[in-house]
Amino acid sequence: MYRWRLALFLSFVGVDVEVKSDAQVSQLFRILWRGSTDGLNLPSFMLQLYAFSCPVVYALANNFPFFAWAERLVTSAQSAVIVFVILHHRSQTLRGLLLLLSFGGGAFLLASYAAAAVISLIQASRLPALIASKVLQTLTNFQNGHTGELSTLSVILSWAGSISLVFVSIQDAGRSFTTLFHIISACLSSVLLVQVLTYQSVLASSNNKKRD
Repeated sequence: MYRWRLALFLSFVGVDVEVKSDAQVSQLFRILWRGSTDGLNLPSFMLQLYAFSCPVVYALANNFPFFAWAERLVTSAQSAVIVFVILHHRSQTLRGLLLLLSFGGGAFLLASYAAAAVISLIQASRLPALIASKVLQTLTNFQNGHTGELSTLSVILSWAGSISLVFVSIQDAGRSFTTLFHIISACLSSVLLVQVLTYQSVLASSNNKKRD
């Protein structure tokens, strides 16, 4: 049973971890370079942090070897830094520190003491949380009429990871809710990609007209 859970964990969680990690780094560099978090939906990034942390909690609770979830831990840490930087740029530094400390402590306590059923539920909620995250950012982009400081490279990498997970899920799980969630996530990633490319082209056209 342990080996089966570990194999399943590696197949579904580990397949896109490098892409997700690169996406987080790209977004973080964009924020630091521009010195702004304009257009970034804070609840969306908090849901991302939760979604990326679920596999870490699951792995700790099941005593998986460190190599199985080390990269996911790095991705979660990168996501936590992004959340903190967003709050810092909005003059809520103390709130950011307290939020991350509370989140980290809560995750550790859950991994150490929560029942197996609770851990399984947390892991199962990862995809719905990620989908909700994309919905919130998509709506924010639509309402603002621009994507703000949302990194184009980050969106492209996230889209590529979502597409790859659809194929892996179809091969491993077939017709299941997991596959359906991955398809929905990939569709939302595609919408975000279209928004980024469309709004950037509109902005570039507007800037060219101003120069003329």
